[in-house]
Amino acid sequence: MKRSYLAKTLFIGALVATPFILAGCTTTSTGSKSEKVTPAKESGVTIRNGKKTYTYTSKDRECLERAMFFESARSSRDGLVAVGTVVMNRLVSEKYPETVCGVVGQKNQFAPGVMTRAMNSKALPDVKEAADAVLKGERHPKLKNAMFFHTAGLKFPYKNMHYVLVAGGNSFYEKRRKDGSLESPLPETPYNLAAAYEPKGQSMPDSTYNVTEPTGKTDRLPAASPVMVAAAQPRVAPAPVATQSVVAEAPVQLAYNHTPVPAQLPFEMKPAVAQQNAFAANSNEMNEQKADAIGALLLKQDRPEPAL
Repeated sequence: MKRSYLAKTLFIGALVATPFILAGCTTTSTGSKSEKVTPAKESGVTIRNGKKTYTYTSKDRECLERAMFFESARSSRDGLVAVGTVVMNRLVSEKYPETVCGVVGQKNQFAPGVMTRAMNSKALPDVKEAADAVLKGERHPKLKNAMFFHTAGLKFPYKNMHYVLVAGGNSFYEKRRKDGSLESPLPETPYNLAAAYEPKGQSMPDSTYNVTEPTGKTDRLPAASPVMVAAAQPRVAPAPVATQSVVAEAPVQLAYNHTPVPAQLPFEMKPAVAQQNAFAANSNEMNEQKADAIGALLLKQDRPEPAL
């Protein structure tokens, strides 16, 4: 009885758990697909018409310069380009990170401090020129599949090391099987290299910039360069010419005409002046008549004659 009850319990439990087990498999499958897509987006690799395009930034350029600077003796351009070729071979091999800085900064692969030490050397311009050439497609002709090198003069007992070049103080080699085939052949599919778009005016990191450790600070904008404004120059007055006066000066005289007012009164004032003169004449005439009348009255009066 107990066994049958236990069997029923296990059967029911299995039925209940089955959907969750199937759902977990689906989620895991979907998650694995998303993990394959995400690194490609983060690496800046795009595929179009079956051809991969690897984009690189100014930091990637510096990482390549650092690998070439510290891993070669900087005694020959041949050695610089050889190191750069190894970095690019690893980039497109699909077995290493898909960015230049990811390849150079991979742990225990390149010289200690390759990402942090200062690049102080008169040969730095030559390193920059060689790095630009590699990013534009130049490769060392003897390193078609080589992805490894070590300091020249060292010897190792491994039988899969197939040496192809000694340059810049390094020995470059490929890893081959006993039958001579490559252990890690490069993909035969064509690929492109393209500089990633960056805002205009963004400067390159300095030689001591650590590209492996985020600073946690926002990037400072480059200082604005002084803007030259084209100011209008004052026109120089023309030299005086011994000719007639310039006609253009007439408007100035008209605009500021201070012509004196004529002494003659306006025409409208003449009638008032005539009336005033006539009134004055009549007054004189009346005064004379009064004076004559007074004199006549005095003559008619009898006045005593003065005594002798």
